[in-house]
Amino acid sequence: MLRLAAVARRFYLDGRSKVEIAEEFGVSRFKIARDLDAARERGIVHIDIRLPARLDGELSEELRSAYGLRRALVVDTPVGAEGAADPEETRRVLGSAAARLLTEIVRSGEVLGLAWSRALQVMGSDLVDLPECTVVQLNGVLSEHAGAGGSVETVRRAAALSGGPAYPIYAPLILPDAATAATLRSDPGIASAFAHYDRLTTAVVAIGGWDEQNSTVFQALGPEARERYTELGVCAEMSAQLFGADGNQIHSDLAERIISVQAEQLRRVPEVVAVAGAGDRVKARAVGAALRSGLVSTLVTDSEVARVLLAEECAGEADAGRANTGSEKY
Repeated sequence: MLRLAAVARRFYLDGRSKVEIAEEFGVSRFKIARDLDAARERGIVHIDIRLPARLDGELSEELRSAYGLRRALVVDTPVGAEGAADPEETRRVLGSAAARLLTEIVRSGEVLGLAWSRALQVMGSDLVDLPECTVVQLNGVLSEHAGAGGSVETVRRAAALSGGPAYPIYAPLILPDAATAATLRSDPGIASAFAHYDRLTTAVVAIGGWDEQNSTVFQALGPEARERYTELGVCAEMSAQLFGADGNQIHSDLAERIISVQAEQLRRVPEVVAVAGAGDRVKARAVGAALRSGLVSTLVTDSEVARVLLAEECAGEADAGRANTGSEKY
């Protein structure tokens, strides 16, 4: 028993190979393999697979499967003192989870694009390591958030960690007219960032619901523009790209007035990570619309939003089933 424990300690805790352990004990590596099996069978070694406390593995897999995603990370929605969801704390854990994810999936030599949201700002501050890569800002800034460490700061910090070049954008996200936006896009600094959009390998974006509470783009528009886009059926925005509930992009004059990556460019990016949660049903519907667009490959969200998404997907499948059944009768 003591020998089995010693073999197991060297393999599981010290990280030594079976060959190294076999040489130390003067036996074959096949004997060491049998000893490790025996250590588990006799209860000397217990193997538990545990996710971080805030990560819901079962809900993550359900969401990934339901929406055909490459991966989904669902964090438990933090609850405040009164038993209600805590949006600020939720954004913090979403950003922290996204930071850990980036450390795992970004590879050396990649071109990493970063958008901005309050959760992505947390992600930037929680990053501790990145392989050497090029970091590009995906859209202009909103003046009301620039002073609080906006997207420029996030891009610069990520680039500093990776040791690669940074391409920030020192321009507003939304301009008053198309001519001003076109002029700014031709600025050498902004043009340099835009030139990397077709080379993106990983893009990290946020999703906004179409109301004042859930979208910084909505907040930045005047009443007339808000009403006009709402009448067009907008229910979600992602990097100022507008989408209907069915996931189809809604084209409007806003596209001519923004400094941002385009939906067509995001569609060509191998990995698009959306970090979105900490919201009500409006936000959840927006996340669902973005997922139906086919642009997102990975979603980082919270359990409240995930449950709404799963319920809506099940309801949609049930409606489709009833429609198919009805059509077969005729």
